[in-house]
Amino acid sequence: MTDHALLLVNLGSPDSPEVADVRRYLDQFLMDPYVIDLPWPLRRLLVSLILRKRPEQSAHAYASIWWPEGSPLIALSRRLQEAVQAHWHEGPVELAMRYGSLSIEAALNRLAEGGVRRVTLAPLYPQFADSTVTTVLEETRRVLRASGLELELEVLAPFYGQPEYLAALVESARPHLQQGFDHLLLSFHGLPERHLRKADPSGRHCLGGADCCRQAPPEVLARCYRAQCLRSAEGFARQMGLGEAQWSVSFQSRLGRAKWIGPYTEEHLDVLAARGVKKLLVMCPAFVTDCIETLEEIGQRGREQFRAAGGEDLQLVPCLNDHPAWAVALAQLCRTPG
Repeated sequence: MTDHALLLVNLGSPDSPEVADVRRYLDQFLMDPYVIDLPWPLRRLLVSLILRKRPEQSAHAYASIWWPEGSPLIALSRRLQEAVQAHWHEGPVELAMRYGSLSIEAALNRLAEGGVRRVTLAPLYPQFADSTVTTVLEETRRVLRASGLELELEVLAPFYGQPEYLAALVESARPHLQQGFDHLLLSFHGLPERHLRKADPSGRHCLGGADCCRQAPPEVLARCYRAQCLRSAEGFARQMGLGEAQWSVSFQSRLGRAKWIGPYTEEHLDVLAARGVKKLLVMCPAFVTDCIETLEEIGQRGREQFRAAGGEDLQLVPCLNDHPAWAVALAQLCRTPG
């Protein structure tokens, strides 16, 4: 059977670290209404203001992590695609990005031209958020409507607490933790708090911070990003046999003046250094692929900040990337995607 394809979708990257390419990429990314959820005129105004200075700053950051073969996120995603194909015998494994090159539209057209009639769509995000999972689903459905492609679509649900995902996370991280550390920080990508409130089906849950997220009922947990992040962190810590004092959670990558979910990673690094933590390990379980938010924000700026605050060493634990255990786990998850 070769007509059941797997489509892996990651975030995307500029074509190069040149300012013009970064500006083009940021414009597409930030103008997505699921990323900045303002009416179009206000969103256009805000993004235009951001694009005055941000592309040059981001271009410098991208240049500091760029690989000879290009964007680390793209290169690592391609390696994952190849690794998963070895375990996915039902059909081809395609790769697409929500923003930038390698579009979802091009990938779907290639699959249709190859005779594929059934596609499992795999957004490569462990936790649910409108700005990640929903925008991938909506873009895929838009392409199918606009092109008239007749493809049977299945979707991999967020896998934040799935045993296969957690086991792969433990397997990939274990060698780094075995080298010894004072504290492990699990730093997840942040979201504006209003995104959580909008996604809350009860209209009451996302008002009490992390404590209420730890007690989220199933219908809320299904759409609460913060609750899912905490479940991922707790599941990982439990399987690694970590005590409560050995690890903590924070949220990174704030943008703008809105209130984002916390605690903020940039502040928490100073707190940990002040507590006497000298050797800090940082994992970023909201990402399955290393990218600018892990390699530059944590691996470079975060390390410099921690050392300036009195810490001695900050080591970034690599994301799952194309780890063999993750390739096997992802193929397994996609066979029962609901």
